Amino acid sequence: MAGGAKSFLADAGYGEQELDANSALMELDKGLRSGKLGEQCEAVVRFPRLFQKYPFPILINSAFLKLADVFRVGNNFLRLCVLKVTQQSEKHLEKILNVDEFVKRVFSVIHSNDPVARAITLRMLGSMASIIPERKNAHHSIRQSLDSHDNVEVEAAIFAAANFSAQSKDFAVGICNKISEMIQGLATPVDLKLKLIPILQHMHHDASLASSSRQLLQQLVTSYPSTKMVIVTLHTFTLLAASSLVDIPKQIQLLLQYLKNDPRKAVKRLAIQDLKLLANKTPHTWSRENIQALCESALQTPYDSLKMGMLSVLSTLSGTIAIKQYFSSAPGTAATTARSFDLVKLAQECCYHNNRGIAAHGVRILTNISASCQDKDLLPLEQDAVFGLEALLVLCSQDDSPGAQATLKITLTCMVKLVKCRPHLSQSVVESLLTQLHSAQDSARILMCHCLAAIAMQLPVLADGMLGDLMDLYKLIGQSATDKKQELLVSLATVIFVSSQKALSTEIKTVIKQQLENASNGWTAYRIARQASRMGNHDMARELYQSLLTQVASEHFYFWLNSLKEFSHAEQCLTGLQEDNYSSALSCIAEALKSYHKGIASLTAASTPLNPLSFQCGFVKLRIDLLQAFSQLICTCNSLKTSPPPAIATTIAMASGNDLQRCGRISNQARMKHSMEEFRNLATRYGDLYQSSFDADSATLRNVELLQQSCLLISHAIEALILDPESANFQEYSSNGTAHVESEYERRMMSVFNHVLEEVESLNRKYAPVSYLASNTCLCNAVIALLKVPLSFQRYFFQKLQSTSIKLALSPSPRNPAEPIAVQNNQQLALKVEGVVQHGSKPGLFRKIQSVCLNVSSVLQSKSGQDYKIPIDNMTNEMEQRVEPHNDYFSTQFLLNFVILGTHNITVESSVIDSNGIVWKTGPKTTIFVKSLEDPYSQQVRLQQQQGQPPSQQQQQRTAYSRF
Repeated sequence: MAGGAKSFLADAGYGEQELDANSALMELDKGLRSGKLGEQCEAVVRFPRLFQKYPFPILINSAFLKLADVFRVGNNFLRLCVLKVTQQSEKHLEKILNVDEFVKRVFSVIHSNDPVARAITLRMLGSMASIIPERKNAHHSIRQSLDSHDNVEVEAAIFAAANFSAQSKDFAVGICNKISEMIQGLATPVDLKLKLIPILQHMHHDASLASSSRQLLQQLVTSYPSTKMVIVTLHTFTLLAASSLVDIPKQIQLLLQYLKNDPRKAVKRLAIQDLKLLANKTPHTWSRENIQALCESALQTPYDSLKMGMLSVLSTLSGTIAIKQYFSSAPGTAATTARSFDLVKLAQECCYHNNRGIAAHGVRILTNISASCQDKDLLPLEQDAVFGLEALLVLCSQDDSPGAQATLKITLTCMVKLVKCRPHLSQSVVESLLTQLHSAQDSARILMCHCLAAIAMQLPVLADGMLGDLMDLYKLIGQSATDKKQELLVSLATVIFVSSQKALSTEIKTVIKQQLENASNGWTAYRIARQASRMGNHDMARELYQSLLTQVASEHFYFWLNSLKEFSHAEQCLTGLQEDNYSSALSCIAEALKSYHKGIASLTAASTPLNPLSFQCGFVKLRIDLLQAFSQLICTCNSLKTSPPPAIATTIAMASGNDLQRCGRISNQARMKHSMEEFRNLATRYGDLYQSSFDADSATLRNVELLQQSCLLISHAIEALILDPESANFQEYSSNGTAHVESEYERRMMSVFNHVLEEVESLNRKYAPVSYLASNTCLCNAVIALLKVPLSFQRYFFQKLQSTSIKLALSPSPRNPAEPIAVQNNQQLALKVEGVVQHGSKPGLFRKIQSVCLNVSSVLQSKSGQDYKIPIDNMTNEMEQRVEPHNDYFSTQFLLNFVILGTHNITVESSVIDSNGIVWKTGPKTTIFVKSLEDPYSQQVRLQQQQGQPPSQQQQQRTAYSRF
């Protein structure tokens, strides 16, 4: 077992030494065997860290069996420590291989005379319910302990009953009547009833069980009108309805009834809390009457806290499908104007409320109505929303308190949403933000700058005339060096970069650099340079990276900054491109390539085993190859001009005596075809880069997609103009004008795409055989137009917000990775593949793993023995399986054939499928070697045949039998 664990964990690829997992377990085991209670407890509580570091079953199984032994023989304090470890490590429980043994050791304590020991055991069983849902002895013990006279034991039994009810239908059906009797029994104390009632939320396994539980809860609500009982019963009612899904509309009505009629504020607050839960979970079940009733309650209540709660529910609903149901006129009634709706009246009334929270919910409702409902009579609400947002902005930007900042965030989010849906409101919103920026607090200024940048990224609303105000503010901020000021410098610089769509003027660059020298640290300067690279202001970025080179302590950081400086310089070289000036274009591209090659060398030096910078290297290599392809295309187009047209090529060849002149066009066509294939190949490589970037943000992926589309565009243009003009199809390349543009880079790229497509299409239609001169000019201008759009280095190039990796472990696995596993050729190898999905600090931020696709393939590396003719099917193994990870763990098996004698190379490659069904080639790829050996009997027969001895009768019978 120990040897297996050692090689198993060594192959998991943790970069640890082979004995680390074993030695860590042995160290903890030594602590468990210690005579001192303190050392034993310390060893027990260190187990979750061990599980986190080595999350594979073989170690977890051994560790939990050791913990079960401690639980069996230790005192109650040690048992409590083991219980806490089990609850912390709940997601690892399913990796226990010897479940029976583990349960047997734990369960033995249930027969103790000590009620506390029995209580801890019950809680332990409840925590393990996910792996033993149908254990009848556990069910029986829980049922028995519910009748105990010891309160601690009864509470533990209630905890276990709740956990088993959630997991097991049989247990839930069996215990339901028992719980019902105890709740309705006069002998049961009220505090115990309050603990028993929540178990009923798990009675949702079938319709009849859910129905009987609802009837019981209905009786309880009417029979026990005390505040505590009503609150617990109503909340259990809601959770049961949310799980069973059938009775949600009834539950909404019940909660609204209590909200309206019950005078107790605690009950009203609980009703609001549960309505919020149902609004988030099932907004489509809310009818118009439900929303109307909630609006009436909110209009009538004199309490601000309750009004804010009801508005919170309504603001949640206003962002969903429920709002459209509310505004659609009921059949048979006349359509009413927007302002006559109670929801609109309520929102307008609350927009200017003296309570910030109420005002924030009011403007949020108005914003959501304006954004989702396109009816003409709802258009006046846009202005109401804008005025309400401006009033809140003025109020919150002067206040530095956390509450005001939270309200300001809601206000600014609503502004961005409103401008996105109603672009014509952008000017007034931006002007109010800029006006307020001067008098606002620093923390509010940072948030307002983020909002301005978000709006300006979507719409080019920040005119050059507004830059003066921003620059004055920038000079003003640079006087002090507090943390808030540093953050504000970055935010304001971002707005300036976004607003100056063309290159930055010398004056702006001077002011930014001067302020950075006066009041900033190196980190602030780096963040501003990073933002400049994202916005395409490469000249500014290059100067900032240059100034930072001598301020870093690590060699890797130096090379990283140096590579960024070179990339910025390379992109800066491309800004001087001009249409119809192809020789200068070639020299600019050559200069850019020179800097890029220097940069990629520095980038390679900056990478480390822990941070290999694979995306960055792949992105830059593709950029280099793309620039080289563009340069080659311009050269090919130029050389076409020197080749005579086909009509006079023969005459010129005869006159000059140079027979190659006759083939000029043919050779250039071949070069054009090669160029087209090169661009298609680049597009495929950009697609591969996209597929390997599972953790990238959407803006980075969109940029990679745009670069891929630019390659496809040029290859299509070459085909349509030169290689095959007659069969060119423009329908599949026509752009979708309704697609929402997220950034200035995307806007400019889409503009170039549309322009190039129009040019190519018009040339293709105007001149039946397209003239070579016109097609060359069109292609070269397309290349220059694409290069003139400054490249945007997006967030994922600098920063990884989501981190996802997969660790694979194969068994059997050799002790030495270079050593092959021996298998007889008449047997199959059962290859078990286990894996763990590891996340960073923000799992599932951009996308989540739905399933893992495992691909196993084998290749014959070297043959041994005679070369028999074997069917092609037996020569290779190609298999694929999809497995869904559970608690970030997955496992599956493959059966592999190795009929041919020799050494085979098995490769296991994993890729992930996200919740949208998109496949991402994340890796990793693991390789093991298998040596296929001849089975002893076949070897004996072959040797006898070689020696000329006929096989005996018994052997002949065995041979005939073995065929079947």
